[in-house]
Parts: sequence; C-alpha cells; structure tokens
Amino acid sequence: MAPLADFLVAHLPISLPTHLTSYVPGKTPLSTTPAVLGTLVAYLAVIFGIKALMTDRQPHRLNALFQTHNVILSSGSLLLLVLMLEEILPIMWTGGVFHALCATEAWTPRMEFYYMINYYFKYLELLDTVFLALKKKPMPYSHMVVKYYANALPNVGDCAGSEGAAIFGCALLTSYLGLFINFYFQTYKKPSSKPKANGVAKGKSNGHKAE
Repeated sequence: MAPLADFLVAHLPISLPTHLTSYVPGKTPLSTTPAVLGTLVAYLAVIFGIKALMTDRQPHRLNALFQTHNVILSSGSLLLLVLMLEEILPIMWTGGVFHALCATEAWTPRMEFYYMINYYFKYLELLDTVFLALKKKPMPYSHMVVKYYANALPNVGDCAGSEGAAIFGCALLTSYLGLFINFYFQTYKKPSSKPKANGVAKGKSNGHKAE
C-alpha cells in the first residue's frame, strides 16, 4: 500500500519509456562508465574554468537562485524519502531489516525508479560547487570527492557482494576518514597563541621579578 505513489500516478498524466523508469545499461542516461566519466570530467572543467575566469572579477551574489536551487533539491529529496519509506517499510515489517535491504523481492519496480531519481539528484547537487565557484567561495577537496563517489547507481544483489566490492568499500571508508580528519584540522585548528619573546618570561623582566 503506497498512497502517495498511487496518488501521484493517478494525477500526473506522465508516461515515461522503460529506460527512464528502470535501469537499462546503454539506454538509461548516465548508465555507462564512459558517460559518467565524461560528465565528471566536464564538471571539473566547468568548475576550474569558472575559478580561472573569476580570478580578477567580483563574486556574484546569486542568493535568490541559490536558495531556489536548495528549495527544489530539499523538497524533491523529502518527497523521494517519503515515497521510499512507504515502499520499503511494509517489506521491512514483514521480513525484517535484512530482508528489506538484501532480498530480491525488496527491489521493486518503484524502488528501482526511486533509486534512479536519487542517482540523478546527485548530479543536480553538483551545481552546489558551480554556485560556490561563481561566488568565489572555498571549494574543499572533500566536497568534490564525496560528489564523485556518490555517483554510483545501486544494483540489485544478495548482500554477499564480491571481493572487489569489499576492497572498494574499505578504501572508500578509509578515504572518508582521511577527509573527515582533514576537515577537522582545517575547521578547528587554532593559530598558535604563544607569546612573542619580548624580555618577559615567567613573571621576570630584565632580571627582576614582576610586581
């Protein structure tokens, strides 16, 4: 029972082709490695191109556009979350958490479509750094790395995985740890507050005790 999804299907007269509602390698947009890599390379070229172009220019404010972008993404993400929950919670209630995460039956057509929408949302989120570049704001390395790793379309499986997937997962988690540590130091590291040598040390000045 998915009342929100049923309501949207009944009141939105939109008919999409199969390759836009389910994952069809080679036909679904951004479903192949060359397409994804090409998009990411183009993204990096745009970002660094904007940074170079803005070197001697005043930053753009773009507050209204940036807020509109965030509202659209936030609203879409909330709607997608509700749709996913009403699809997966009945499966979780019936078979448990592991079944809901790993069973083939949990990979419903609607859930596959929701995952695809979430996947494309990640590309829309790349616009965040475009705004940062136009506003001449700092763009930490971690932001781009996280966005890159986020672009992975989920695949149905049995949760057993493979050796390659396990190695990649460990490397990914390790990179997140490194990024977090770097973020911590960059954010919370305070400048040294040691007093400069001026003839005063430990309450003494020029050989006399300070009164």
